[in-house]
Amino acid sequence: MTGSPHAPKSKIPATIITGFLGAGKTTLLSNLLREARGKRIALIVNEFGDMGFDGSLVDGCADPDCAAEDVVELTNGCICCTVADDFLPTMEMLIARDDAPDHIVIETSGLALPQPLVRAFSWPSVKTRVTVDAVVTVVDTAAVAEGRVASDEAAVAAQRAADDALDHDSPVEELFEDQLACADLVVLNKADLVDAAALEAVRAHVAARLRPAVEIVTAEKGVLSADVLLGRASAAEDDMDGRKSHHESHHDHDHDHDDDHDHDHHHHDHDHDAFESHVVALTAIASLADLKARVEAAMALPGVLRIKGAVAVDGKPAPAMVQAVGPRVETWFARDARGTGQLVVIGLAGFDLVRASAILKNALAA
Repeated sequence: MTGSPHAPKSKIPATIITGFLGAGKTTLLSNLLREARGKRIALIVNEFGDMGFDGSLVDGCADPDCAAEDVVELTNGCICCTVADDFLPTMEMLIARDDAPDHIVIETSGLALPQPLVRAFSWPSVKTRVTVDAVVTVVDTAAVAEGRVASDEAAVAAQRAADDALDHDSPVEELFEDQLACADLVVLNKADLVDAAALEAVRAHVAARLRPAVEIVTAEKGVLSADVLLGRASAAEDDMDGRKSHHESHHDHDHDHDDDHDHDHHHHDHDHDAFESHVVALTAIASLADLKARVEAAMALPGVLRIKGAVAVDGKPAPAMVQAVGPRVETWFARDARGTGQLVVIGLAGFDLVRASAILKNALAA
């Protein structure tokens, strides 16, 4: 990648990764850390669930007791931070370290707009030390090919309603377009799940919503070279005019109409206690197939929206990782993962936790 006059070498590059629940952000990050090749990467993640964050799905970063202010040292020399509303203090802490990172990667919740996060890099204490290398938007190709923005839109709605910090009035399709409007790179993940014609249709659909010259690449199971993800030197914080969200664009062009539209069509009340998550402890299981069958059965219960975590498998040196959203259940072995023996079950308030736990523990047939 060529350099940018906006990104002096003295500044630490930061990559922002966004995309809806189930698009494959965590898998992409896991693969990126494996390919760090000595580069000291600081990973900042923010996720909903009792285990705190999706670091449980990143090798070497699976501490369920990791508090918001904690910094976890990963086995490959990288570091992992969790943040809630303390993004700027976390950034200030990272750049003040004697062993400051070579690169910072930030995984958003997938529902928060990327634009305000990019603007935060203009904060005086951060701007002189860090620049936005790129905003990367991960797209669930299979879902978009079917006319949806995510593989399980009910799970996205649950995640959205559970976060008081989000704008709950904007349609989720607008949030998707806002992610694309701010992107410097779009990753069409799960490209292997659609045929060539559908892939080209998704590419055209996405391209129509991008700024000029934004690159689109395809990926399978989140595998993408670090050379593609890092080193883009976009200096996005200095280039916000073309990255405006729907709200900002409508405010600029027709403020009164935008207000009327919001009041007429978007009066939705959300009960932020309507969703809950619980940790289910599991002993070692017989096989990966057994684990997948249990998770599929639990996901089929009314109100269960997501299951994630790590479980030991008999005779295997590495634990099996689980990521289940809607009908899709993904399992794989992860070297050096900790926090083994816990699955987080996220669902609508009042879902049958007793039955879900029994199914996962193989104490009750589905």
